[in-house]
Amino acid sequence: MSHPESDASLFDAPFVFSADGIKSLYFTLDQLQSRMCSARPTQLEVDYTRTMMGFLMFNSRPTNIAMIGLGGGSLLKFCYRHLPDTRFTVVEINPQVIALRQEFEVPEDETRITMICADGADFVRDTLERFDVLLVDGFDSRGQAPSLCSQRFYDDCFKVLSPHGVMAANLHHDHPEHPVFSGRIRLAFDGNLLEIASKEKSNSILFASKGPRMSVDELRQSDPLEHFTQEVRDQLQREFSRISWDMAQPA
Repeated sequence: MSHPESDASLFDAPFVFSADGIKSLYFTLDQLQSRMCSARPTQLEVDYTRTMMGFLMFNSRPTNIAMIGLGGGSLLKFCYRHLPDTRFTVVEINPQVIALRQEFEVPEDETRITMICADGADFVRDTLERFDVLLVDGFDSRGQAPSLCSQRFYDDCFKVLSPHGVMAANLHHDHPEHPVFSGRIRLAFDGNLLEIASKEKSNSILFASKGPRMSVDELRQSDPLEHFTQEVRDQLQREFSRISWDMAQPA
C-alpha cells in the first residue's frame, strides 16, 4: 500500500541533530520526535516509549504488531530485538521519515518487518489483517495528526485488533481536546481502557483492550517481564511498577 500523496514535498521535512553520541529527530526544535544513543541503538531513550511498552502487561508474547508512526524507530527496534517471534507492520505517512531508516539503524528485515508509506487512518480502515497489538504514535510539526484522533479512526482500530488485542495510543497530556480524544477511545472500546501519564507528564498513554475487561488489580499481581532478559528488565521493570500503581480508568 502506498500513500496517494507520497511526494515528499507535501510533508514536514525532518532533521537530525547529533551531539555527544546522541542522535535526535525533530520536525521543529521545540518538538523532539525521537532520540537514539549511537552506542546502544535499541535502547529506549525517551520516557513515553517505555510507557507504551506497557502493552506487554496485557500480552507479553504477541504474534503480530502494527505500528502507526515510525519516527526514529525506537519502539520498532526495541520490539524487534526482544520479541524475536513477532512480525511487525509499520505505517508511516511521511516518506522523508522512512528515508532516515538507515540513519537510525532500523533493521532491514523484509521477513519480519513490513514498512508501508500511508496514512494510518487509511490503513486501519482498509486492511484485512488482524493484530494482537496496535501502537498509535502519529505526530507531525503541528502535534497529533487529526486523522488519527477521529471517532472513525478509533472504531477502525478496534476492528483491526484480534479478539484479545490491545491498543496503546500516545496522546498529548495537555492537549485542549484530550478529554474528547480519550472519550472517543472509550466509546470505541466500550469503556475498556486504562490511562497512564508518562513519567515526564507531557504524554498520556491510553491502553484499550478488545478482550476481557482490564483489571488494575490483576496487573499489579502479574510479572509480564519474567520471561525476558535482564536487559529488558533493566529498562522496563521500574516503569512497569510505576504503571501498575498509577493506572486509572478515565471517568
